[in-house]
Amino acid sequence: MDFHPTEEQAAAASLAARIFHDLATHERLAAAGTGSDAELWKALTAAGLTAAVEEVGLLGLVLLLEEQGRTTAQVPYAATCAYGVLPVAAHGSSEQRARLLPALGSGEAVATGAFPARRTVTAGSDGRLTGTAPVVPWLRDATHVLVPDRDRTLWLVRTDAPGVATRPVETTAPWSAGSLTLTGAPAERLGGPDAHDAVLAAARTAFAGLQAGVCAGSLARAVEYTSTREQFGRPLSTNQGVMLRAADAHMDTEAIRVTAYEAAWRIDEGLPAREHALTAAWWASEAGKRVVHTGQHLHGGMGADLEHPVHRHFLWGRQLDAYLGCGSELLSELGALISEGEKSDGEKKGEDA
Repeated sequence: MDFHPTEEQAAAASLAARIFHDLATHERLAAAGTGSDAELWKALTAAGLTAAVEEVGLLGLVLLLEEQGRTTAQVPYAATCAYGVLPVAAHGSSEQRARLLPALGSGEAVATGAFPARRTVTAGSDGRLTGTAPVVPWLRDATHVLVPDRDRTLWLVRTDAPGVATRPVETTAPWSAGSLTLTGAPAERLGGPDAHDAVLAAARTAFAGLQAGVCAGSLARAVEYTSTREQFGRPLSTNQGVMLRAADAHMDTEAIRVTAYEAAWRIDEGLPAREHALTAAWWASEAGKRVVHTGQHLHGGMGADLEHPVHRHFLWGRQLDAYLGCGSELLSELGALISEGEKSDGEKKGEDA
């Protein structure tokens, strides 16, 4: 395994860090409310950071999403890349890639996904979809939605197509979410029978990278606050209890990061990675909520202020905790996957004997 970023990945992450730092300020985020920042989205796409994901791969995307997470920037970047650029590049036909990738890269098209799949959407023999997805992140910004049906087949749906209805939904984090209702909506199939599991594994890995950034940003704010805030004539950071909480949060953040890196690297290399993606998602869920709780707690009374920047990290961390599967769900799925693998190995050994 080699987690060292390539020159292209490092350059893209550095550029993203500058753009997010300059434009995703507390004042701009507060002004955006629960909506997305159109100017920031335009700056990201104009800089080529959406189109670049096709070249830097999933590991590069994880690095880029860390930078988004550090600032909790309100743009549909994670969704467009995880449910648009990467799936189309990996599973789309040559015609779909030629038609969709330029629009996704320029920001003309915005993608999201109706994940996790609840098997509430059915596809007719004519490729028309019927069903509902109660909560879809960044749906209010999206032009295309990647929808899995009951058979785990993936379909791309345009939000302006006949038979498609959307309604705003507020979530814990301000993700411009909405509910999706399909009534005989036309759709185009994306990929073959293996596409669903591959896209879900990549999405879980990508959002784990986003969570790593959210946690890093929360912890950085807590370190800054406790280093400057004094109690009884000395900084709060000199108290043993504060140091231990911060150290535990740092280790949790690193665990999220390294498991996301490993899963992303394996997916980019074409290696089996479903177990690794589930592991990264579990750390993002379980450790992520611990870190954002710590970040808020270490701010003391200031952490209870809903307008304080650290509260935004708390909201994002809790949203990501449950998105694409909470800890217990992920462990159950991981256990079933491991058991299935062990059963297959045992049958193979029996055949060899």
